[in-house]
Amino acid sequence: MQDAFWTAGFPVLAAVFLATIVEIVEAFTIVLAVGTTRGWKPALAGTAAALGVLALVVLALGPALALIPIHLLQLVVGVLLLLFGLGWLRKAILRAAGVLALHDEDAAFAKETAALARREVSQGLMQGSEEASPEDAMAFIAGLTAFKAVLLEGLEVAFIVVAAGAGHGLLLEASLGALAATVLVLAVGLILHRPLSRVPENALKFGVGVLLVAFGVFWTVEGLGGEWPGGELALAGLVAFHLAAALVLVRLAARRRERSRI
Repeated sequence: MQDAFWTAGFPVLAAVFLATIVEIVEAFTIVLAVGTTRGWKPALAGTAAALGVLALVVLALGPALALIPIHLLQLVVGVLLLLFGLGWLRKAILRAAGVLALHDEDAAFAKETAALARREVSQGLMQGSEEASPEDAMAFIAGLTAFKAVLLEGLEVAFIVVAAGAGHGLLLEASLGALAATVLVLAVGLILHRPLSRVPENALKFGVGVLLVAFGVFWTVEGLGGEWPGGELALAGLVAFHLAAALVLVRLAARRRERSRI
């Protein structure tokens, strides 16, 4: 039982944990900007509404997965994880090579705060002599901003939880990984009360991309009826292979970038 956890359950939990940290950090930065700029009431209201929608999505998807044959489920989940992971890994490789700019939570916080301030000014000018209160309008916009941020990032987390956990009936492990990451990020964020710019988000995206691609390849082959040598232990080899390939691509992309400067 313990061997099954370490070969299948733990990799799923780790992948979901790391992916959730990335998504929650991004959502937290926007909610923090809304809260400090327009007050915590619209920020928390938008966050609560988004969490309610996410809960309904997860509750709807969970029972539906049990109706799908396991090999078809593994194939669909494998392909989706592969596509999703390749998207993450591509951007992470380009950022590591210096082709794309690194994601900066402090810059994202400043950008969102400035955007809210501009909306406040334009909303005040538009209201003019109208009866509606500019404060009410800005509170609604602020709440909608928090709602959108939490919902969009949360949907990615929900997808990863369902996809990573569905292949071998590991939804509980995947959900625990997401919950632990969410609690950790929120606890640290609330204590510091500032953007979590010190979280190595780009390095996390690199690692998560490797893990998702490895899971995607593993479950796609199983969904097609293939068998891996060593069973689930083959995941370790897949992770190592894709990590090495990604690091090689980083060096190649960096060299190409340097040559283009000459």
